[in-house]
Amino acid sequence: MDIKSKMHSQKIYSYDDQTLAEQQLQCLEVLYDFNQTRPKEQAKRNDLMQQIFAEVGDNCYIEPPLHANWGIHTHLGDNVYANFNLTLVDDTHIYIGDDVMLGPNVTLATAGHPIDPDIRKQATQFNIPIIIGSNVWIGANTVVLPGVTIGENTVIGAGSIVTKDIPANVVALGSPCRVLREINDHDKKYYFKNRRYE
Repeated sequence: MDIKSKMHSQKIYSYDDQTLAEQQLQCLEVLYDFNQTRPKEQAKRNDLMQQIFAEVGDNCYIEPPLHANWGIHTHLGDNVYANFNLTLVDDTHIYIGDDVMLGPNVTLATAGHPIDPDIRKQATQFNIPIIIGSNVWIGANTVVLPGVTIGENTVIGAGSIVTKDIPANVVALGSPCRVLREINDHDKKYYFKNRRYE
């Protein structure tokens, strides 16, 4: 099995590979260009996003700076919005659905390392995909760990550490992230605490 196949196998592999380092450098070069764009250069950003990501849907906006291990393993649906300092540890695939909002300083990390220190020091890791359903809002300073799926319409509260799957249509938060409640009729009347829609 070649190194690229091992990266997507969900098995332990050694990442000490010069070819991978050279390919990652290409990603970092394009990311540098993206992060140096001026605020009025949205067309240029859009062009660079097509080079960075595996897929980019319509009407996507990412506020620089953007950080990624690869970029080419991340798939964006339509109308994805990411605030500044989105970090993609995309050593394998990250799938982001339509109409997803990502707050500042969100990290999506597909890569992990063995707990056992003797195995870990051999420069080994594993990668498990992350799947974010459509119409999800992930609050600021949230970290999503390897193998997590977040169901559609769900809200993840700011500062959460998402270690396991979160179902659709819920509000979840905390460290570790847990379901607080389902999205309900109250949310159709109030947009924040006791503040009603007018």
